[in-house]
Amino acid sequence: MNVPETFFSVEEELWLFLLSCIAGTVFGVYYDVFRTLRLAVPHHSFFIVLEDIVFLGTYAVFLSAFASAAARGELRAYYVLGGILGFSLYYFTAGKFVIRLMQKITGIIKWICTTVVKPFKFLTRKFIYVAQNNVKKNKNNLNHLKNKRSL
Repeated sequence: MNVPETFFSVEEELWLFLLSCIAGTVFGVYYDVFRTLRLAVPHHSFFIVLEDIVFLGTYAVFLSAFASAAARGELRAYYVLGGILGFSLYYFTAGKFVIRLMQKITGIIKWICTTVVKPFKFLTRKFIYVAQNNVKKNKNNLNHLKNKRSL
């Protein structure tokens, strides 16, 4: 009589814990995408909270799928702890270097954009100045046309 297995062996639990640690590291990289977006485009705290909710929602869906696919639908606390451990290890080690690199890259991109845009700002101001003067001249011309005696 085949009895279905109801418990994980120690090796299987260790393997699931290691997989959840690796997943936590992957989610650390995913979180760096949000942090880089915050560096590149400063935005209101409401949107930061919204991004964090999206991040945590994504992790919740992953955790549910992980428990369903890899652990026969059993959700254990050590999956969450492994994810937190993997995320923390990434965040406080490689994540610090990655975010510094992203700060430098976004700084360079912003500098390039402002350097390229400056001449166009000057030309735009000049164009607006000329256009405003032309509008004033055209208004004067219309006034002359309305007043037939001055023709």
